[in-house]
Amino acid sequence: MPASLCGTWEMINSVNMEGYMIALGISAHLRKVALKLKMKKVIEQQGNQYIIKTSTIFRNYTISFRVGEEFEEFTQGLDDRHVKSLVSWEGNKLVCEQTGEKKNRGWAHWIEEDKLHLELHCEGEICKQIFKRK
Repeated sequence: MPASLCGTWEMINSVNMEGYMIALGISAHLRKVALKLKMKKVIEQQGNQYIIKTSTIFRNYTISFRVGEEFEEFTQGLDDRHVKSLVSWEGNKLVCEQTGEKKNRGWAHWIEEDKLHLELHCEGEICKQIFKRK
């Protein structure tokens, strides 16, 4: 069984966030603001249902899903697109593949050395973030 992702997490490192945001088509002005923000994540689990809340002083985003069930997602406040998302466990990683306007898009969360890792990918760009438990 994979390590629990549940808890409150604060971002301590981010690599290639700008490249990822360019791939999503986010404007230069919003990228400049976003690159200065430190994210906080709260991950909750109730059985097979997950709720991931991502917050900054600028914007908040909440996603709720069941592992193994495809769902419609509107990425409001991120890149404002409609996608079909499917989240599954691949080994110790909680992996989401998103189908829509942008190709090869998705993310993966996992625990490594007591840190939460998040890898975001879109059209060949990969952003890697690390969070510590609060």
